[in-house]
Amino acid sequence: MSWQAYKLRFRLCSPLHIGRGKVGNLQLTRSYVTGRNLWGALTARLARNSHPAGKPAPQTYVDVGERVNQELAFTYLFATTNTDGSIETWPWEENFRYHYLSTYASTALDYSAASAEENSLHEVEYLMPHTREAGKQVYLTGYLFQRADSALEWQSALARLQVGGERGYGWGQLELVSDPQPLTAKQLFAKYSVTLPGERPLLRLTAEQRFLAHTLASNFEDSQAIPTAAASITGSLEPLVGRETKRASKFGQQPSPARICYVPGAFSQNELKVQIGPYGIWGGTDAPPT
Repeated sequence: MSWQAYKLRFRLCSPLHIGRGKVGNLQLTRSYVTGRNLWGALTARLARNSHPAGKPAPQTYVDVGERVNQELAFTYLFATTNTDGSIETWPWEENFRYHYLSTYASTALDYSAASAEENSLHEVEYLMPHTREAGKQVYLTGYLFQRADSALEWQSALARLQVGGERGYGWGQLELVSDPQPLTAKQLFAKYSVTLPGERPLLRLTAEQRFLAHTLASNFEDSQAIPTAAASITGSLEPLVGRETKRASKFGQQPSPARICYVPGAFSQNELKVQIGPYGIWGGTDAPPT
């Protein structure tokens, strides 16, 4: 099995909210686009493109989603103001939140009382399309991998993507900056080595290189290759859960199994190699590079 890597660059055209929980009335956002969000947006667009009226049956979404997971792989998308896609500030670094994130507050109205509707005040955190103070355009950059035998028409689907929450208000609009170009160098983000021949794309991390995706904690439990692997990881853990459309369920009503993952920004004291699995989650193998 072999894969071809492509670099993706999008212009963020509207506020972007990728939900990560709620504190009081504030709906928090992630500072990056997860592989599951990109998978969902691409699956939806491919499914609609395959239907003449643009209204496919739920089963079509299931079938297309399974193909996307099997034939494509993703990194997460990260924000930058550089047009070439190079990252200037990662989400876990100082000042990222100040320059890239803001909030929007709203409430429903009770017209009979000429006041706000009780318990309806809420505030949504979002990634801004332009940075604070300098007002620079924000881009999202990452990588897509296509299996050699794949016939999915993902290139045309990327031109019409909307990701994240609050899409009914026009949020999450992405504009492809240029056609995805095949990656010639064997590095992602200029420093992560990638191996493309194999069952899934394989990344090789040096000691203390940051995880750029949710990484399965079970990868590092009772490892024979690295006996103290779990103890060598520095970073936060969280249960990763989403909503899925299964063959026997209604649209989006089936919660996915919770998987305990290290969040992006964690790092290991050891050299590692990890596969890019479905939804962009890192996992598969925890042996050190050979």
